[in-house]
Amino acid sequence: MTQSTGRRGAGFWLLAAFFALFVIFLYGPMLVIFILSFQGPTGGLTFPLRGVSTHWFGDLWSSTRYGDLGGAFRRSLMLGAMSLLITAAVCLFAGLAFRRRFWGAGPLFYLAITSLVVPGILLGLGISQLFQLMGFRLQWWLSGLGAHLSWTLPFGLLIMFAVLNRFDGSWEEAARDAGASPWQVLRLVTVPILFPGLIAVALFGFTLSYDEMPRSLLTVGGRNTLPIEISNMTTNVTTPALYAIGTVTSVISFTVIAAAFVAIAIIQKRRARAKRGA
Repeated sequence: MTQSTGRRGAGFWLLAAFFALFVIFLYGPMLVIFILSFQGPTGGLTFPLRGVSTHWFGDLWSSTRYGDLGGAFRRSLMLGAMSLLITAAVCLFAGLAFRRRFWGAGPLFYLAITSLVVPGILLGLGISQLFQLMGFRLQWWLSGLGAHLSWTLPFGLLIMFAVLNRFDGSWEEAARDAGASPWQVLRLVTVPILFPGLIAVALFGFTLSYDEMPRSLLTVGGRNTLPIEISNMTTNVTTPALYAIGTVTSVISFTVIAAAFVAIAIIQKRRARAKRGA
């Protein structure tokens, strides 16, 4: 039996170099934006840095030359929150419904995920035309929300199917045998077990809505969301404020993701503690 010398072969270093290049390609542009957003008051859009400050973050919210950036930011957050709640609730009950085979389940499933393959701008155009034909005004909280849900719900449904695929129904059967009502089974057994998966569904609902632009262009009416406002800024803003807004939106997205992971970790620790106590 030969003993390993611990030396790495050429194949290992080639794969390591490829992975490093992949990470640089993936996160390099984001890191550049983060650095350039801290340019000094006389800084430009390129290196080298002309001082280091948070000037452009303050200028972003205090100056009026960037349009309704604060309003767009609030609207995107509210749309993300509404998409989060609706996506989590709808996908939970839709996933539970699909656990039982019913007539038309296959066509209904494919119909539900069809919007994933339809170009977002075309789907937004269709929603816009539908609202106008029905005599409704385009509003960011109504038509815009509907356009975002056409994007978040199919993803949430697919995630919920994956979660339910690993779900053990014997826990529900045990609760029924103990005399629990259907509502008690859902509230005390099914939802707590599925809760980490629901967090993932909710996370997708928020992040997909918060960053969505193609489906928003023709459906939000006269009040833009943050991605549209940023797109408009790129045509008339030539200061590091562009990088500052990119940093702010990235920090918010990472914060939401981190909060989801923390919540899942807390739930898993509580379950492990409860098992040890039992």
